[in-house]
Amino acid sequence: MPWHARLQLDYSLEAGRSVARFRHDGPLRILQSLYPEGDATCHNVLVHPPGGLVGGDTLAIDVHAAGASHGLITTPGAARFYRSAGEAAVQRTHIALDAGARLEWLPLEAICYSGCRAENHLILRPAPGAELIGWDVTALGLPGAGQPFERGSLLLHIEVPGVWLERGRIDAADQRLLGSPVGLAGHRCMASLFFVAGAPITRVRRDTLLDLARARADAHGLRDSAGATSPNAQIVVLRVLAPVVEPAMQLLRQVWQAWRTELWQLPPASPRIWAT
Repeated sequence: MPWHARLQLDYSLEAGRSVARFRHDGPLRILQSLYPEGDATCHNVLVHPPGGLVGGDTLAIDVHAAGASHGLITTPGAARFYRSAGEAAVQRTHIALDAGARLEWLPLEAICYSGCRAENHLILRPAPGAELIGWDVTALGLPGAGQPFERGSLLLHIEVPGVWLERGRIDAADQRLLGSPVGLAGHRCMASLFFVAGAPITRVRRDTLLDLARARADAHGLRDSAGATSPNAQIVVLRVLAPVVEPAMQLLRQVWQAWRTELWQLPPASPRIWAT
C-alpha cells in the first residue's frame, strides 16, 4: 500500500531564538531542535522512517520561515527512489520565506535505483529581504556497488516562480544524454548548490559568491565538471557532475561554508549528524 505523508514545518523568532514547530500526517518527522551555533540558528533533521519511496508513494514537505528566523534543515541519510512497475514516486517540497528570514536546505542525496519512476520537485518562494542557501544532489544508481542505472526515469524540478526554473527528465534508455560529452558524460551524480534571494542583489555581491565558488572548484578534483553562474540577479548557482556522490558533496560543502561566512558572517559549522 502506498505511503502518503505530509509535513508542515514553521520557523519563527521568539525572544531572540529561532523556534521550529511542525505538524505531520504519515511517516515524516522532525527530530529535536539543536542550537550548536547559538539561539539565532535552529538546526533540524528531517526523518522519513520508511527510508525510501516506491511507486505511488508521495511526500509533501512545506517549510515556512517567518521574518528574522533562521533554520537549517538536513537529513540523516539519503532519500531513495526504488523500482516501480506502475505509478511514480513523488516528493514535493515547498519553501516560503518571509522578509528577513534565512534558511539552509541541505538534505543528503537522492538515490534513483534502476527501474524507478521518480519525481523530485523543489519550489522556493522567498519574499524580498529573505535569503536561502540550498542544494540538490542526485545519484543515478549505485555504480560502486554494482547497481547501475539501467532502467527507469527521473523528473527533476527546481523553481523560484517567475525567476528561475530548472527542469529535466532523465531516462535510463537515453544513452546519448547519459554518455555524451554534452550530456552527463558518463557521470552518475548531478549536484547543484544555490543561493536564492527574494530581491536582486548587487553585482559586487554576486561576483563575490561566484569568485568563492570558482576558486574552490578550481582547486578540487572535479574542476573540469563544475561551474558557477548567475542566471538571474537573484540567483547564484554552482553545478557539478561527478562519477559518485562523495566528491560532489565535498565540493558543495566547501562552497556552502564559504558562502554562509561571506553572506551572513557565520562560521563554517556543519550539522552534528554529518559527523555520525
